[in-house]
Amino acid sequence: VQLVESGGGSAQAGGSLRLSCTGSGRRFGNSAMGWFRQAPGKERELVSSMYWRSDSPYYADSVKGRFTTSRSNANVYLQMNDLKPEDTAVYFCAAGTIVNGRLLSGYWGQGTQVTVSS
Repeated sequence: VQLVESGGGSAQAGGSLRLSCTGSGRRFGNSAMGWFRQAPGKERELVSSMYWRSDSPYYADSVKGRFTTSRSNANVYLQMNDLKPEDTAVYFCAAGTIVNGRLLSGYWGQGTQVTVSS
């Protein structure tokens, strides 16, 4: 099973980036897929997650109104607008059982760096 992220990089504050994640090796239709991030010296935190065909994705308070997640069966995307320097982190794609902000069981991508400069 693999989750492969793409789309990270650098942006100025107020700019936009779009992350993509493609899953392979199993079916993901019944799994939550989402994005976590980890900044230096901080714990990994859940940014967004959703089930396929859900109309109520989860967003962390810090990104509500700025980030939008969408997905298909085996892909999940994160559109990040109005980026802030505090969004700088390594972003990880995840798929599986996500409860209370934690991936209880499932899979991680390798991570992609997002750097936002002021």
